[in-house]
Amino acid sequence: MSLLSVRSLSIRFPVHRGWWRAPSRFVHAVDDVSFDLAAGETVGLVGESGCGKTTLGRAVVRLIAPTAGAIEFGGIDLASLKPGQLRPVRRRLQMIFQDPFGSLNPCLTVGQIIGEALDIHGLARTRTARRARVGALLDHVGLAPADARRYPREFSGGQRQRIGIARALAVEPELIVCDEPVSALDVSVQAQVVNLLHDLQREHGLAYLFIAHDLALIEHLSRRILVMYLGRVVEAGDTKAVCRAPAHPYTQALLSAVPRLDPSANQRRIVLTGEVPSPITPPSGCRFHPRCPMAEPRCRHAVPALGEISSGRWAACHLVGAGNRMAMLECLV
Repeated sequence: MSLLSVRSLSIRFPVHRGWWRAPSRFVHAVDDVSFDLAAGETVGLVGESGCGKTTLGRAVVRLIAPTAGAIEFGGIDLASLKPGQLRPVRRRLQMIFQDPFGSLNPCLTVGQIIGEALDIHGLARTRTARRARVGALLDHVGLAPADARRYPREFSGGQRQRIGIARALAVEPELIVCDEPVSALDVSVQAQVVNLLHDLQREHGLAYLFIAHDLALIEHLSRRILVMYLGRVVEAGDTKAVCRAPAHPYTQALLSAVPRLDPSANQRRIVLTGEVPSPITPPSGCRFHPRCPMAEPRCRHAVPALGEISSGRWAACHLVGAGNRMAMLECLV
């Protein structure tokens, strides 16, 4: 049974031309996305900036209300809950934000930042218990309990992200949405934070929805991967299988940009032309067709369905099939 089940999720933001006018256009941030995530599993979510990854992650923890679709977490449809009904569920799912500098309140001490979640959910009955719990959490993420008296500005970027992780762990969640948690950090610090997240998952049985640009990082961390383009999932499946033999032209282009250590691999770089279309006026048919090097006339008009191309492998492309796949894979040779 899935811990998280997202079905036909769509999120649109209205574009107002004036505060007194009704919105005439909408930003199609997420469009008809479906996926499952099991307890203790890591699912990677990749794509270019602006493809809807962060919006999808925020919707999962209900920081953003969906326009349509269902978000079932532990059998509860989060999309149908009102704000007052979300508090009991929020203890079970948390989020680690991308920016370790902007996600912590600069006016509060570290102890107050982490302890706030304990107070809201009534997890520490006394000040002594609260102080002990905050100290244990800081020690758990590699910081000193005495750091609880300091302010976020006194820490480095990697240390601030550890504070964000401790805050997420404070309420003992089952699922954590990691929104590019290492993208703002130095490379050496990235490895430390990734190893910390991996150790915490094994120790607590956490499930991660891991959002990132780095395909190599996703390949290392996740069991399954979702590739998004302009609000839609274009490919999904086992991470190693997708990275070894990508089916969708967009996934092929992403993987061709990943640096390889072996200079004899003779990998061909696929350079996409043009810019990502506006999510306000997305292209008809396949949304990738204006930049796709293999687009056909039908790609401009017919929307490709996300269909199963092999066991556990899904792709949304008219060209993916028994007769076309080998020709597509030649682009990576």
